[in-house]
Amino acid sequence: MTNGPVGGASSLFEALYADEDAVVRALRAGVSAESCDEEGTTALYLASVQDLPGAVRLLLAAGADPNRASGPDAGDLPLCGAACGGHSEVVAALLSAGAEPDLTEEFGFTALRWAAGLGHARVAETLLAHGADPDLPGPQGETPLVVAARRGSAHTVRTLLRHGARDLSPALEEARRMLTLDVERELRDALRRMYGDEAHESVVRRTPVDGGVTVTVGLLRGGELFASQDLQTGHGAIATLLEGELGLRAPFEELAVRALREGDPGLDNWLVAVGALGRRGDEETFQVAAAWTASEDPLRQLFGVDVLARLGFGDGGKPFADRAVPLLRGLARTAAPAAAEAAARALDGYEGGPGELRPGR
Repeated sequence: MTNGPVGGASSLFEALYADEDAVVRALRAGVSAESCDEEGTTALYLASVQDLPGAVRLLLAAGADPNRASGPDAGDLPLCGAACGGHSEVVAALLSAGAEPDLTEEFGFTALRWAAGLGHARVAETLLAHGADPDLPGPQGETPLVVAARRGSAHTVRTLLRHGARDLSPALEEARRMLTLDVERELRDALRRMYGDEAHESVVRRTPVDGGVTVTVGLLRGGELFASQDLQTGHGAIATLLEGELGLRAPFEELAVRALREGDPGLDNWLVAVGALGRRGDEETFQVAAAWTASEDPLRQLFGVDVLARLGFGDGGKPFADRAVPLLRGLARTAAPAAAEAAARALDGYEGGPGELRPGR
């Protein structure tokens, strides 16, 4: 806690870096909640980008305008700054205080455009729940759904679809395009275009996020990180989700490739493909899944088991039980460990209740 008298705009900015009690004292001493620093940055904008929800609420209660632009050229909005950082609590506070969800800042960015482009699904959900337009184009004329598809955030794409996003075909085209690329290479090339082709050492980090993986590539100078970019890897799940919305049926092998790309049965790329195949519930899908379970590739074998575990269940029946159950019993005894365990779980679903089947969407 900061002690002593406060006064003048500078004290409010100092208080933001201290604690909420200091902010209260500055405001009670008469400092305007609309105060700016020497560069035109408002206190509310600074609190928003620094993810200080308590300070944001105090400033709003004291009269700070949530729609007031900030910065030397008055080009930055508190809501956009918070959305860019993924600060969902701050975004909610600003919207509750009257921030306009579709207000555009400099260069044509809206808060939803920032959230979609950076994979901040929770922020996108909050903005859409407060009336943000899911189809409002950004600075290059791209809708949030297309931007989210490029980003690779299946969670954000689902959120936009739930709120009525309509730009399905261009988003599907973008997701399919991204599937042809090596994400690490794309990020590394983008950084080198920005910072030159000098012999910068690069580092790669892969972080599980929202049913997918965020790949971050950074450049080092003198052993210190000085630039980085990241993308998520849910493009397979996104393509499958959008195909479902459009009534398109992807080839079996394409769905398998999407699922196996990351090699992780817990990721959306896998789960969404399993769900799409399970909902087909037809003889051709049964034959393909059964063939996958005979593969020498343990991962493909596991994928086949997961499809059989869901096949046709969506209508409340179990149309392939008479053939799937004997096959799964054999796999439970003889398959690779992961596939054997999955086969045992699938038998629970066929012979009892839903067991421990994972959701496919």
